[in-house]
Amino acid sequence: MIKVCEEHIELAIDIMVDETEFAPEINLLKEEEKLSTSCEYCQKSAIYVVSNVHSDTICG
Repeated sequence: MIKVCEEHIELAIDIMVDETEFAPEINLLKEEEKLSTSCEYCQKSAIYVVSNVHSDTICG
């Protein structure tokens, strides 16, 4: 699972596809999470969660 800002969404999608060979699931962060979560590639607020649909990880 990768939490990213608008600027880094394409990078996160590319990384997830490279790692899993599947199209990722893209969801908006909940409003309360947006305030405290920063992008994994910069210091901006994250607004998306890019995750592997085929993973056992449970989001949300």
